Amino acid sequence: MKERKDIQERFKWDLSVYCASDEIFYKKLEKLRPYIKKIKQFENKLEDENMLFDCWEMEDEFSILITPLLCYASYREDENQGDSKAQELVLKIEKMLSAYNEASSYIFPEISKFSKEKLKNLQKNPKFKKFIPYLKSYIRAKDHALSKEVENLISGMGEFLGNSHEVFSKFLNADVSFEDAVDSKGKKYPLSNATFDMLMMFDDRKLRESAYKNFNGKFGENINFLASNYVASIKKRCFFAKKRKYRSALSCSIYNEEASKKVYHKLIKKVRENVDIVYEYFKLKSKELGLKDFAISDRFAKIGSQENRKVKFEEAVEEVKNAVSPLGEEYVSLVEKAVKERWIDVFPNKGKRSGAYSSCAYGCSPVVLLNFDETEHDVSTIAHELGHAIHSYFSYKNQPFQTSEYVIFVAEVASTVNEMLLWRYRMTKCKDSDEKKKMLDQLFSLVNGTIYRQTMFAEFEEKVHEMEEREEPVTKDKLCKLYLDLNKFYYGKNVVLHDEVKYEWARIPHFFTAFYVYKYATGLICALNLSKKIFDGDKEATKKYLHFLSSGSSKSPIKLLADAGANLELDKTFDEVFAWLRTQIDEWKKLK
Repeated sequence: MKERKDIQERFKWDLSVYCASDEIFYKKLEKLRPYIKKIKQFENKLEDENMLFDCWEMEDEFSILITPLLCYASYREDENQGDSKAQELVLKIEKMLSAYNEASSYIFPEISKFSKEKLKNLQKNPKFKKFIPYLKSYIRAKDHALSKEVENLISGMGEFLGNSHEVFSKFLNADVSFEDAVDSKGKKYPLSNATFDMLMMFDDRKLRESAYKNFNGKFGENINFLASNYVASIKKRCFFAKKRKYRSALSCSIYNEEASKKVYHKLIKKVRENVDIVYEYFKLKSKELGLKDFAISDRFAKIGSQENRKVKFEEAVEEVKNAVSPLGEEYVSLVEKAVKERWIDVFPNKGKRSGAYSSCAYGCSPVVLLNFDETEHDVSTIAHELGHAIHSYFSYKNQPFQTSEYVIFVAEVASTVNEMLLWRYRMTKCKDSDEKKKMLDQLFSLVNGTIYRQTMFAEFEEKVHEMEEREEPVTKDKLCKLYLDLNKFYYGKNVVLHDEVKYEWARIPHFFTAFYVYKYATGLICALNLSKKIFDGDKEATKKYLHFLSSGSSKSPIKLLADAGANLELDKTFDEVFAWLRTQIDEWKKLK
């Protein structure tokens, strides 16, 4: 794998909009230190409306100034997670934030003491118009605030409470190494976080199985450490949810996002009711591959005779532009802008964080981290991450700071709409039945991975947190058994599960951001609804969708999606998607 210095600059992201250099980072950070003292001047004075207003003004000012620096440090570390200088940047800003959070910890408990009447009166005050989102949040959170002393203690303990996600990330990206995967002819292939997905798509079945077993098996070798680290994050989450008087960690997450527990459980119910769709998919794929014993390691195998076509980055960008063209000229121009202005860090390098993401800070261009390996799958990743990036761009451009951040619940809609537009575009280019089968395989691979698999993850998360909440010991054996049992249901009796599947939960980084993954599933449910209308040229639907991208958190996420045309509180939204998926299964069966 290349060193970062050997990759061309045009394929590296430009972080200068966040901070020009490490030296300037330290200078800017020091200039923010006085805010720690300044924010204390409002303590015990927030009953005064003028003091409250000035306090929130200072809070926003500090946040707008420090967030680009926080992003810069994080992105620099992601370039090479073994870079000690980048790690120092992160540690320095974390200490600054910890000190500021401790100094400002009085704000939440002081305002939480306000009566609901006072908070509602402030909402009517024209002076506080831009702070209405904050006031609504306090009204909602009023029943979950702790005492001023306890809030202060928690804020001061930030860097001592542990960061299980960071521990896992260091293990995954800097410490762990894997045995080579071996194909049917004995040829060895380097196995890593960056190469695993690619190897799982190879035609050689023995190579796929070897990669799967070696990759997941490595987590099995470290299962005691990984389970202890994960359980620590569960305990921490459940502890604080209980102390803040939430019924559960799930309730806390749902409540803080203004999402819906009803939707969480409706998703699981509807997916379970329609699990036979993926059972049928696996049967069709097994037949196309000529296999009598379809295994979990075969799920990404490509059907039909085909080459592993290499896709240059420039070609991938052009295909994405064509796919998203139904969204209009401005949207396409932003894809071009992302490349031209170097929003994107394209290729893998030694020590670079695995996977892909998009991130942003208010007033800065979004960034996208990729590990582009020139596969067709990577084109979908570009479409996905640019969906996030352009969502951020529109939201930050059209919303004030207070409502510019959209919540995680809606985040996966924009990304998966792009993926579905890419799929629909590619379907129009199919020349024969074989190509259509390949595209249908891609669709159901996405549906399995995003709707069914993420819903399985959601069940896993809810159940392990429930164990902790009823004071049942959460052990590595229980975690592995639960995960294995869920896989048996979601893959069905006709899919062979390798023994190493029971360790797979231990390599899922999203589990450290609890109750996140189900939003991938609801995101695709919405995307399947919305993308059809957009692709078919429904101008009103497209207008509503672009308005949704510009709406940030100006309404609750459920309301924003309903306004866009995808109401997740209605059975109809789910039923229409699964009905359409059944028609696609039927289409596949008709193809010769």
